[in-house]
Amino acid sequence: MGSARRKSRYTPIARKLRRNQTDAEVLLWSQLRNGRLAGTKFRHQFPMPPYVADFCNEKGHLIIELDGSQNMDSVESDNERAAFFERRGYRVIRFWNNDVFENLDGVLETLLEYVTSPSP
Repeated sequence: MGSARRKSRYTPIARKLRRNQTDAEVLLWSQLRNGRLAGTKFRHQFPMPPYVADFCNEKGHLIIELDGSQNMDSVESDNERAAFFERRGYRVIRFWNNDVFENLDGVLETLLEYVTSPSP
């Protein structure tokens, strides 16, 4: 019964996050959407209960997380989150918002290496 992909209770949260994205997310998403990075499909604010990943490439098992200055005190929380994704077979790469603003080419180059290299 129903669709192959069920809506979780996290879908409304992901939608809200998409509507209220940070400037860094907007900028990075403009470079990732529609397969703009080596034809790789990314999803933005992807629900993976109990979390919502900033960006996810399901096929390549890659999650990209962006952190702003408000996250500086949440290292333990970030590590728990990353461990959760990694237990599900995803590689997690994390960038500071400032990296996206000040070195977008470097961020994209790093991501290109991840999407073109096989998962471990």
